[in-house]
Amino acid sequence: MGKIPANPPKSVPNRKENQSLFSKIRKEYVSLTFAKSLIFDPARLPLISILILAAELVLNVFVVQNVRYTEIDWKAYMQECDTGPLVYPAGFVYIYSALYFLTSHGTNIRLAQYVFVGLYLLQLVLVLRLYCKSRKIPPYVMAITIFTSYRIHSIYVLRLFNDPIAILFLYAALNAFIDGRWTLGSVMLSLGVSVKMNILLFAPAILLLYITNLGWLKTALQLTVCAMIQLILGAPFLLTHPWQYIKGSFDLSRVFEHKWTVNYRFLEPEIFESKAFHLALLGLHLTLLVVFASPCYKYFQNYCRLRHLEMMLLPQIEAQNRAEKEKEKKPKKSPNQALPASKGNKDEEKLTPDQEKFLKSFEKGIKKMSGKQQKVERAPEESPTPNSATSKFSIHFDRSTQLALLPIFLSNFIGIVCARSLHYQFYVWYFHSLPYLTWYTEYTNSLKFLLLFLLEFCWNTYPSTALSSLVLHTCHLILLVGIGRKMFRRIPDLAQFNKTE
Repeated sequence: MGKIPANPPKSVPNRKENQSLFSKIRKEYVSLTFAKSLIFDPARLPLISILILAAELVLNVFVVQNVRYTEIDWKAYMQECDTGPLVYPAGFVYIYSALYFLTSHGTNIRLAQYVFVGLYLLQLVLVLRLYCKSRKIPPYVMAITIFTSYRIHSIYVLRLFNDPIAILFLYAALNAFIDGRWTLGSVMLSLGVSVKMNILLFAPAILLLYITNLGWLKTALQLTVCAMIQLILGAPFLLTHPWQYIKGSFDLSRVFEHKWTVNYRFLEPEIFESKAFHLALLGLHLTLLVVFASPCYKYFQNYCRLRHLEMMLLPQIEAQNRAEKEKEKKPKKSPNQALPASKGNKDEEKLTPDQEKFLKSFEKGIKKMSGKQQKVERAPEESPTPNSATSKFSIHFDRSTQLALLPIFLSNFIGIVCARSLHYQFYVWYFHSLPYLTWYTEYTNSLKFLLLFLLEFCWNTYPSTALSSLVLHTCHLILLVGIGRKMFRRIPDLAQFNKTE
C-alpha cells in the first residue's frame, strides 16, 4: 500500500494574514492623517529628523562645491596656532592646530570645509535629539528654520569660525545632562569654554541645574571637574606665561570695533566704546538673571522631581505592561480552571489604585506646565484581542526635558540680549534655541514665524544698519516679554499633585 500523502500547506490563511497586515499598514501609514502628523505632530520629529539630516548633507555639499569661500578669520586662526599670540583659550589652540596639520598648514580650504560639514551635521544630531525628547516643536517648524537660514550655513561651511565648535561641545553637554551623565556633561561644557568664552552665558542656568539635581556637594565636585579641564588644557601655557595666557584668552575687557557690530549700529562709536555703556549693559544682564532666577529654579526643581518619579514609576509601569502581555499570550480558561494569582506576583506587577490616581494627576501637571496634554494611555477594559495594544500605561517621561531646556536657553538668550556687541558669527550662539524659545511663548504662529524671519533678516543684513539693529533689539524684546509673561505664572508644584485628587 502506498503512503498517505501529507496534507498540503494551507496557503489561504497565510494569504489572508498577509492581506490583513498590508491593509493595516496602508490604513495606518498611507493616509492623510499620517501625512499631517509628519508635519504637525512633535512626536514624529525623530522620523523627520532623519530626512532633515539627509537633506542637509546634500545641501551643504552643494554649498561647498558651488558657493565661493570667503576668507575672514581662518588665516588668523592658523597664524595663532603657528606663531601666536593667543587670543582664545587652549582648547581652541589644540583643535585648530589639528586642523592646521590636517589641511596642509591651512592651505587645503576645501578639506576644512568638509570637516565643518561634518561638525554641522553632528551639531544637528545633538540639537534634534533634544527637540525629539522634549516633543515641544512641530516638525515643520524645525525643517523650515534649519533649511532657510543662509547665515548659519555660511558660518559653518563658508567661514570656518570657531563659534560652531564651542556650541557643538555645549549641545553635547546638554545631551549628557539630560541623560543623567553629569561628569561627562561637565567635561563637554568645560571643553566648550576652552574654545570660546561665550559658553559661559549658559553657566548661570547650568549652575542652578546642578544644585537642584545634585545638591551642593556634588555641584562642587562638578565645578571642580570643569576647573580641572581648564587647568589641564592650559597647563603648557600657564606654566610658562600664565598672565599673558589668562589676559589674552579670557579678556573680559576686550573692546570690539563698531564697524562689525550687528546690534548697535545706531549708536555713535564714542558711546558704543564707552565704559559707562558697558557697565550699564552688565548691570542689565545681572538684573535680568536675578529676575528670572526664581521661575528658572522652580522649573529645574520640577524637572528633578519628574526624573525621580520616572525612576520610581517606570519599573512598575513596565511590569504592568509585561503582565498584560502575558495575559494575551495565555489561552483563555474557564472560571473553574482559572488559578488565583499569587499575592506576591500581583503586588509586584500591578499598579495600586493610589498609583493609578497619581498618574492621572501627573498628566494634569504636565499639561499645565507644557501647555499640551501628556497622554497617559490605558488599554480598554474588555478582553484583549490579537490586534489590541499590549501596553496598559504609557508615559513619555522625556517630555520633562522641556523644564530643563527652557531655563538653559533663556540664560544664554539674556546674555545675547545684553551683549556689548554681536558679530555675524555670534548668530550660532542661539540660532538652534530660537525655535524652542519662540514656540514657548503664547504668540500666534504668524507672529512666531515673523520674529524668526526678522531675526534672520537682521543677521543677513551686511553691513548692518541702524534699522537692522533696531529691528534686532525689538525682536529680542518681544521674545523676552513673551517668555516672561508665561514663566511668571504660577508654576505647578509636582510635590503636591498626589494631594489634589
